[in-house]
Amino acid sequence: MNTESLGYLTGLPTDGQSILSLAARSLFDVFANASEGMLLVDRSGRVVWINDHYRRYLPALGFEKEEDFVGRPVVEVVQNTQMGQVMETGKPILIDLLTNRAGTFLVSRFPLRDEAGVVIGALGVVLFDQPETNLQPLMAKFAFMQRELDEARNALAAQRKTGPALRQARYSFASFLGASSVVIDLKRQARRAAQTHSPILLLGETGTGKELLAHAIHASSSRARGPLISVNIAAVPDSLLEAEFFGVVPGAFTGADRKGRDGKFKLADGGTLFLDEIGDMPLGMQAKLLRALQESEIEPLGSNQLVSFDVRVIAATSRDLAKLVREGLFREDLFYRLNVLPLRVPALRDRASDIPNLVEVLSEELALRSAVPQPEFHAQAVALLSAQPWRGNVRELRNVIEQLLLRCESGFVDASAVEAVLRDSGLGQIVPVRAELANTSPMGLTLSDQKLLGEHGSLAPRIRALERQAVQEALSKTRGNKAAAAHLLGISRAKLYQCLL
Repeated sequence: MNTESLGYLTGLPTDGQSILSLAARSLFDVFANASEGMLLVDRSGRVVWINDHYRRYLPALGFEKEEDFVGRPVVEVVQNTQMGQVMETGKPILIDLLTNRAGTFLVSRFPLRDEAGVVIGALGVVLFDQPETNLQPLMAKFAFMQRELDEARNALAAQRKTGPALRQARYSFASFLGASSVVIDLKRQARRAAQTHSPILLLGETGTGKELLAHAIHASSSRARGPLISVNIAAVPDSLLEAEFFGVVPGAFTGADRKGRDGKFKLADGGTLFLDEIGDMPLGMQAKLLRALQESEIEPLGSNQLVSFDVRVIAATSRDLAKLVREGLFREDLFYRLNVLPLRVPALRDRASDIPNLVEVLSEELALRSAVPQPEFHAQAVALLSAQPWRGNVRELRNVIEQLLLRCESGFVDASAVEAVLRDSGLGQIVPVRAELANTSPMGLTLSDQKLLGEHGSLAPRIRALERQAVQEALSKTRGNKAAAAHLLGISRAKLYQCLL
């Protein structure tokens, strides 16, 4: 059918220019009615028109009447606008996130041209005014990428400012592995605590990851650009603690550095001071620490001058501070000063469901560090590791995995290898695997289930064949990537290898 016939049947104009004009008018009407707001600016960048939907944003932008808004330069009335860039380049910005006083919006911006193709203005369209609700997956990804970018920028800015010697956080919340309910709740509390300036007290057994969590809190706080200074109080002799904390002026005492030395409070100014093993601090030093925290001032050794500081304190201990207070070994007033935001880091035995993931990540990390191939852990080996009490927590688990890697020659770690390392470690009696875990097949069926199926139709061999087929199909979809195939099937890589045997 030719163009003239189409025009006769539909009543539409037949020439290209008329159709283009009609399409432009129709598209403008669609945007005006379906969008959350529109505004037009002229070639000088002044707002010349807004539609009814856009008027509802005026109070939030600081305008009571439309006349106060229309006629003014768009850069003065809409914060963070990119309309000027659109008119300058003549190129549209199809999708963008705009944040200003009125909120966060998903917007589009288009240049407007005359018949000669000269830019004479621009059209701005608000597509969504609550993108976090309407586009939740996109916004979540954007927020994650923005957070990663901010952390990288902060690290670079701090390095340019003070040089690479400045201590920065080495870990983030993603470094604290685990998806158990106790870990998820701990991370939620820690993220909230990171947004405050109050002292944080990390409580938990040795090896649970208290220092890692302190790094993550600092990295997520407003002090992330500042230094993170750590002091292990148990490792510093009592006679040197005061100099370690408050610093020393030149010639303060015999043998003192001629140039003097800054203390940890001074070094941590503008950032975070992490006090590990706070429960081991002697009573005399506790009183001086309390005064420094209350007054935000220190007096270096050999000086009569008070030095102000701005430090956020994160303290950690594996000891029962409340018990030490009752026994008179820890000052009650200092305890209350530090115990503002207590976070209890769970023991590994209280989150045993996280152990398979920890085994996978730690074995990969240690294999790379030791330049050895990463072995595959048999399901029974992982089950045996998950059954242990782990008095040394993640630190002890890491040590056992490192020993297993160095002893492994076959590429597989089975339960007997785990038993041998645990026995040689001499850290206690080996806890056997529960029967229901020991009899679990790679894809989740127990041996009793398979036996029952075998008695009623000999299905056990078929089940194994189906498991093998499912693994092979997953490997085909992932182009041989075993980790991706295991993730696709919802099993570990060790189970995936079992299915292929």
